[in-house]
Amino acid sequence: MRRREFITLISGAAAWPLAAWAQRPVIPMVGFINSETLDLNGHQVVGFGRGLSEAGYVPGKDAAIEYRWAEGQDDRLPALVADLIRRQPSVIVGNTPSALAAKRATATIPIVFTTGADPVALGLVASLNRPGGNVTGVSFLATKLEAKRLGLLRELVPSITLIACLIDPKYPFASNQVQDIYEAARAVGLNVKVENANTERDIEKVFGTLASKNVGALLVGAAPLFNRWRDRIVALAAQHALPAIYEWREFAEAGGLISYGASLPDSYRQAGVYAGRILKGEKPADLPVLQPTKFELVINLKTAKKLGLTIPPGVLAIADEVIE
Repeated sequence: MRRREFITLISGAAAWPLAAWAQRPVIPMVGFINSETLDLNGHQVVGFGRGLSEAGYVPGKDAAIEYRWAEGQDDRLPALVADLIRRQPSVIVGNTPSALAAKRATATIPIVFTTGADPVALGLVASLNRPGGNVTGVSFLATKLEAKRLGLLRELVPSITLIACLIDPKYPFASNQVQDIYEAARAVGLNVKVENANTERDIEKVFGTLASKNVGALLVGAAPLFNRWRDRIVALAAQHALPAIYEWREFAEAGGLISYGASLPDSYRQAGVYAGRILKGEKPADLPVLQPTKFELVINLKTAKKLGLTIPPGVLAIADEVIE
């Protein structure tokens, strides 16, 4: 079903006969730009399309969508944004680095962001309730959930005394992540070792040294870089028999032990609704920044079994999904 929705969303407009195209009224164009790759983020596109449809704009029928993907190369974003602006979109939708690039490029075209960081501290908006300017969006609190993930990991492996935390030091608010983790660890009597990684090679190196440090579990911090390399990170955790917790359900689906965070597809659905409201004439300055409406706790029992872990009944009871 998801694959069918995705194909319809991307290519549905191509099915219109030429005669129908000639008779169609001019429809608004939405620019969708993302710093990552389509293959890892197709579910976000589906969520966005659902939200846009809820607002009355079926992609390919009531609104044209121009997609741009930076393939993990943020330095490409200014050129991609400039290309979109030349096409005169009615609204631009983008993730954190994409929205920042768009804001630097235009103060007139409405922008809807999706971010896991604090949009006020990033400079995207003046405040959450009164964004001001031409920007608003959805903040899914990725960096604010590290303490919760740490607590869940301790419930799964109560005997651990030392947890490693994988952090991308170049990710905005990495220092805030680290501070929250240290505070949460002190509260429950755990020792934490922060491991920095900003490249695939760094990630490989970190995993190669964890065993010698007597680390009992791993918290993978919120960062686009780690989502980009999620299959490799999950494989390394399995190779080293290391219990690990992640931010997105896609990690658990890929074989990770457990994930906890906001639903990315639902956050993009919210962004789609906002884009539709802007197409109807509402101003970003009048649309408060949205918070997540859906959080997901996903447990992979197959991975737990391989690790020799028994998931506590209390944790199983609150899981949104259990992969068996």
